[in-house]
Amino acid sequence: MLDEKNMRRAERIAAHGGDILRSSRFRSTKKNMQHGSVSVYEHSICVAGCSLEIMDGLKGLGIRFRERELVRGALLHDYFLYDWHTYRRPKGLKNLHGFRHPETALQNAGKEYRLTDCERDIIRKHMWPLTIVPPLCREAWVVTAADKYCSLLETLRLRKGKKTDGSR
Repeated sequence: MLDEKNMRRAERIAAHGGDILRSSRFRSTKKNMQHGSVSVYEHSICVAGCSLEIMDGLKGLGIRFRERELVRGALLHDYFLYDWHTYRRPKGLKNLHGFRHPETALQNAGKEYRLTDCERDIIRKHMWPLTIVPPLCREAWVVTAADKYCSLLETLRLRKGKKTDGSR
């Protein structure tokens, strides 16, 4: 059961990304695992929620954000649509998923949604420093940090043998 704070966060995510959440292709990410027993779908929603938490804290310091773009970019940051654990590039090249999936996610998202420059920056740069070029907008920095934090929690829970439920 969600507490009031988590309920408000879920409402904000739905308000800005409801079309994404209802998309059959986005829902198909439930079948692809991200870390341990956490699906890409769960991970993306977790990153969106964590991004909102970070943003809210920074807004308290007077820093302004584009909340809609932050949420939509967070939801689509891993929109690569394949199981990265088993995926092999066509010519048998080693799986370089960490380096390549931001561009694949951006291409997939761009086919289905009209993306702003900020949303494109979030998706393309969320794997910084692997992407070499750092994020340009503050929303991309927030999603990059949230992605690392959520990934760390998911990985630590995997190593402890615990199932991740998205709560902290």
